[in-house]
Amino acid sequence: MSGRYVKQPVGAHYGLGAWLMQRLTAIVMAAYTLFLGAILIVSPPASHAEWQALFSDGVVRVATLLFVVALLYHAWVGVRDVLMDYIKPVGARLALQSLLGFVLVAYAVWAAAILWGR
Repeated sequence: MSGRYVKQPVGAHYGLGAWLMQRLTAIVMAAYTLFLGAILIVSPPASHAEWQALFSDGVVRVATLLFVVALLYHAWVGVRDVLMDYIKPVGARLALQSLLGFVLVAYAVWAAAILWGR
C-alpha cells in the first residue's frame, strides 16, 4: 500500500507549537502588566496630558505594541483551536478563521495608529 492512501490528520502539527506560543504570549502579557503597573504605582498620571506623555515615550509605545501583538496572537491561537474543534464544515471554518484573521490584523493596525498617530 502506498503512502498516498494513508489519511493524515489535519492540523495535527499545530499542537505543541500552538501550546508553546500561547504560553510565551501569556508571559509577554504578564511582563507588560507588571511593567505598566510599576509605572502607574510609582508615578500615576493625574491628567489626560500626563497619560499622553506616558504613552509618547518610545519604550512604552514599543512595549504596548508588543503587548497588543502578543494579545492578538494569543487570541488567534485560542479561537482558532476552538473553531477547529467545533466547526466541522471546512468552508465555514475557513470563512470564520479568515474573518478572525482580518479582524485581528485590523486591531493591530488600529493599535499602531493610536500609539504613533497624532
